[in-house]
Amino acid sequence: MADASKQDYVGSFPPGKKITVVFVIGGPGSGKGTQCAKIVNQFGFTHLSAGELLREEVKSDTEQGTMIKNLMQEGKLVPSDIIVRLLLKAMLESGNDKFLIDGFPRNEENRQAYENIVNIEPEFVLFIDCSLEEMERRILNRNQGRDDDNVTTVRRRFGVFQESTLPVIQHYEKLGKLRRVDGDRQPDIVFEDVKAVFAQLNIQTNQASHVSRAQTNPFKRWFLDLCCGCFDAQERRN
Repeated sequence: MADASKQDYVGSFPPGKKITVVFVIGGPGSGKGTQCAKIVNQFGFTHLSAGELLREEVKSDTEQGTMIKNLMQEGKLVPSDIIVRLLLKAMLESGNDKFLIDGFPRNEENRQAYENIVNIEPEFVLFIDCSLEEMERRILNRNQGRDDDNVTTVRRRFGVFQESTLPVIQHYEKLGKLRRVDGDRQPDIVFEDVKAVFAQLNIQTNQASHVSRAQTNPFKRWFLDLCCGCFDAQERRN
């Protein structure tokens, strides 16, 4: 059950409004950003990155931004409830109802804070499963001039990902919500599998929409009841 007082901190979606949330998880260098950009172009989602929202908040020069900056400089983790409220604020301000949340949840604390504050169950979790060797190769070859693009730091980030994020992946896998794609291949090839996952989501959404409209239309409801009754009778005869 969502904590209403925490939701009121930034607001909430109107009751009954269908909100679609997809988490995108993968190790550093797995290609999450590339795939998210392709999903946005093809399926109309709003792409939100927890890390980017934190960086933007730091630049805003607010009291909270200063606090986040100090925590980062001290090498401390930003509290999960702050991250989640920034995500919810961005969702509400976007005007969209379909969201890709990139690189989140990173750990079980993130996941639990999301459930307590946002309380919108993800449709599924897209896990871009990329080997450590391939992720390391990509990061060390991308030449973006980042201080953390070195072997020691990269391998430490891999270790943190496996220790912190693997339990999140296992949680959603147990719920039947994990959609795993092979991220070792070229981006366009990976996206073919990603497209198939999102196409299935569209089919399910359209089917749910048809059923909802039928339930509000007496004639369609009568027709569905008739069809279901005939089907049940046929099953009994068989």
